[in-house]
This record gives sequence, C-alpha cells and structure tokens, in this order.
Amino acid sequence: MQIQDSSKPLISAEINLRRLLLLRAITLAGLGLAFWFVMTRLDLPLPVAPLAAVLTGMLVISLATLGRLRCAWPVQDRELFGQLLLDVASLTALFYFSGGSANPFVMLYLLPLAIAAAALPAVYVWGMTAITTLSYSALLFWHVPLPHSAQAHDADFGMHVLGMWLGYVLSATLIAWFAVRMAATVRERDRMLAALRENALRHERVLALGTLATGAAHELGTPLSTMAVLVKDIEPERGISADRLGILRAQILRCKEILASLSSAAGQVRAESGQSLPLDVWLRELTARWLALRPGVNARLQCEGTQPAPRVVAELTLTQAITNILNNAADASPDHVEIDAGWNADELILEIADRGSGMSPEVQASAGEPFHTTKSDGLGLGLFLAYTTLGRFGGDVRLMPRGGGGVLCRLTLPLAAIKVTA
Repeated sequence: MQIQDSSKPLISAEINLRRLLLLRAITLAGLGLAFWFVMTRLDLPLPVAPLAAVLTGMLVISLATLGRLRCAWPVQDRELFGQLLLDVASLTALFYFSGGSANPFVMLYLLPLAIAAAALPAVYVWGMTAITTLSYSALLFWHVPLPHSAQAHDADFGMHVLGMWLGYVLSATLIAWFAVRMAATVRERDRMLAALRENALRHERVLALGTLATGAAHELGTPLSTMAVLVKDIEPERGISADRLGILRAQILRCKEILASLSSAAGQVRAESGQSLPLDVWLRELTARWLALRPGVNARLQCEGTQPAPRVVAELTLTQAITNILNNAADASPDHVEIDAGWNADELILEIADRGSGMSPEVQASAGEPFHTTKSDGLGLGLFLAYTTLGRFGGDVRLMPRGGGGVLCRLTLPLAAIKVTA
C-alpha cells in the first residue's frame, strides 16, 4: 500500500479517490482544450461563461477534495460515489451548453460508470448506471444546439466524426489506465492479506507452543513436589517402602510424559497435538491420569451428555489447562473435589468444585492474571494458562463462590473448536 506523508496507510477507497481526481483533471483539461479549439479554429460561438463556470467549479471542488484527503477520517464508498456524481453533473452541464447528445465527447459518461463498476459495491454501480442513462437521455431533448460554421455540411460532419474518435480514445485510455491501476491495487491488497494470514497462523502456532511449554513447566511442579516430599521423608538406614517407590516411579514417568508431549508438539499444528477420542473417554482418562499423580486426593467425576459422545481432539494445551484447574481444587481441598461434565452437540460445560476456604472478591477479580497467586509456593500461572487456552478455543472460564464453602470453576468450551468431523 502507499503511504501518505503522515505515515497513515491508504485504504482502497482513498486510493481510488486520488486516482479519480487525476482522471477528472485530465478529462476537464481535455474538454477545455476541445472547447478552445472549436471556438478559435472552427469559429463556432459556444457559451463561454457557463462552460468556464462549470470547469472552474470542478477545479475548486477538486482542490477542496485534495485538502480533505489530508484529514484523519477515512474515505467511505459513499463519498467516492458522491464524487462520481459530481463528475456526472459537470459532464451533463458541459454537454448541455455544447450540443447535448450530439456532442462527440458524450461517451465520457462511461468513465464514472467504469470507475463505479471497478471500485464500488453493486448498489452503487446500478445507481450510477441509472443516473448516467437518465442524464444522457435528458440531453436528447434539453440542450443548447451547436451552431453551424460557415464551412460545408460535409466538413462539419467530418469534424464531428473526428471528435467522436477523440472522445473514444480519451475514454478508452482513461478507463484502461484506471482498470490497470485498480487491478494492481487489488493484487497488492490480496498479497498483504495473504501475508497477514500467514503471520497470524505463525503467531498462533508460536503462542500454542509457548502456552504448551509454560503449561508443561507448571505441570511439572506437581510430580516434583510429590517427589520432594517423599525424598525428604526417606531415612537412609530404613530404606524406602514399595508403596513410596511405586509413587516415585509414577511421578518420574509422568515427568517424562510431560517432556515428551512438549517435544512431540514442537512444529506441529493443533490437530496433530492430540489423539481423537470420544469426549467422555477423554475426560475420564484425563481424570484418571491426574488422580494417579495426586495420591490421597478424593475426587468424583460425573459425565452427562448426548450419546454417543462427540469425538474430539485431545488437545495437549487444553488438557494442561483442565489439569491446572484440577490441581488448584486439590490443593484447596484434597478430600473433596467434584467434577461435573455436561455436553450437547455444540458445547461442553465442565464444573470443578472444591470445599476449600473460598476466595475473596479481590482475589476473584484478579483471577486469571499472570503471576497472581494465593499459594505460598505457587507461580500464579495455572489460572492464567487456563484463561488463555480456553480463550484461544473460543471458550470461557468463570470462578464463583460455592454454597457451603469453596470455589466453583466453570469452564465453557465450544466443541466446534476441537470436534472431529467425519
């Protein structure tokens, strides 16, 4: 796109208006020269005052439009259409005082029509078609006739044919010039839109990978904390029990799985970052894997929705976001976590509730902000990642006090974002 002196990018309507002003200047200059030639070389007395008034008026309007283009407000389609109407009005006035429909340059009516067809929506194009047709038709009946010169009739007819040829050359040249420039503008706009779409896709993948990496780092905190507690209680002279050893192995395995999921997701698109599963199976497997990492947590999962459940992509960042919410609930009340999942063909509503100490209105208002936490050893990233991830998929996260104490976290997710289509 072109850039003004003020570094403001030009939109298509503004570019077309600038080109229209250039075409108007060429057209009016050409008509002015034609009138001068007719009056001085062919000795045809034309009404100079009204013709000069129309040309001067359009010159003033063009200069005022150039000044308007320096202003901040954008050019709209209706403004471009209004400028084209001014051109039609000026052409009609000039033709009225110079022979009406017999004027050899009357085909210049095609110029505003061609510009409207190339640059404006259909309603404006049909409007311009009707207006130019009515203007041309009116000139058949109302106009100032061209006076005859002292030359023979054949010479007059020959000059008329020459004028028609010149009018055609001028119209064809200007229309072709505008069409070529318009096509170049459209191609440049399409190229920029394609580049913007490519950048948006690239940024989305980077964001997804960054969210996944941050979620993996946050998720590693749970098994590492569990291992730290177990190792702290190990006494060298007594060794380690089989149960604790099993827990340590499970936590180490989970750490490897988290790192492996991060590695496998690098460079992949979202649809490849998880497997296809029925929605209820995915939720049950997610809960089972989470409970294996949180020994001692008492949680209940209840699933209710249309059957068969829709198949979805078990997206890794989405799995991390739900796991983070589950960890927050388990940290608040490990003896009581309720997970209620309900869905229909279009939406999943997942409610995770605990019986912890709840949250104050201040904490609830700042929920979802990065590095804001009420835990002494927390990073403040769990809820932030959940909000960010659900937002990417068009979903929503809401925290609300729970009757009887605790917090209810409601996750709303449109299934269109993760549903597998047949």
